[in-house]
Amino acid sequence: MKSLLNTLYVSTDGAYLKLEGETLVLSVEKVKKHQVPLHHLGAIVCLGRVAISPALMARCMEDGRSIVWLNEHARFQARVEGPVNGNILLRQAQFRAADRVETALALSKAFIAGKLRNSRNVLLRSARDSKDEEAKAQLVRAAKSLAINLRNLAHAESAASVLGLEGDAARVYFEQFNTMIKPQMREEFEYKGRSRRPPKDTVNALISFLYALLGNDCRSALETVGLDPQLGFFHVVRPGRPALALDLLEEFRAVLGIAWR
Repeated sequence: MKSLLNTLYVSTDGAYLKLEGETLVLSVEKVKKHQVPLHHLGAIVCLGRVAISPALMARCMEDGRSIVWLNEHARFQARVEGPVNGNILLRQAQFRAADRVETALALSKAFIAGKLRNSRNVLLRSARDSKDEEAKAQLVRAAKSLAINLRNLAHAESAASVLGLEGDAARVYFEQFNTMIKPQMREEFEYKGRSRRPPKDTVNALISFLYALLGNDCRSALETVGLDPQLGFFHVVRPGRPALALDLLEEFRAVLGIAWR
């Protein structure tokens, strides 16, 4: 059990969560293992076979605290929430903004600008930390390439142009992924290219897992303020796809890599 940024992640197989006064208690086979004050938590995420008592669930709904179930591969299964937050006027404004090409383009550029800036900062940070002069030079060159993409992004006049710049920046960033991994970890965590559904190696499994966890947080944050997480601006809208949550996730993709490299 771990609490990060007010979100409690429970991955203990067979765990049972219940409410004792104002405290959340985690038990395994009726043996108390952990406890945390309920008011510290903004959300609860259960991975795998985790059960929750009706009393705790009711209290979370009353407080506006979301509960999410993911399977052992971090695939979304279900979400339990209380009454819808926000108001219809906010969602109407969101839908009107999505219908305006200029507004949608401006927001798309803002999402990707955040991604490019953070990706560049991660490359530069890795360059500063590297003791290999050749690796340092490669990382600095990649960071300069992203700086060019960032400048070009400001003048992008269509969604296709934004997508192209984002794709090129992602290529540049992931080409340096092995260089950014610490030398003592490269044999075990060698990056051989991005793969999804399913990820084909340890690195891709870690990346997909972290993206899934943060994607859930983005979706919860949007729902908390009353926005529709399925109506995005950069990502194409499809049934069942949390496009706006994916838009928000873009800015944090590079930063997540720092957590384990």
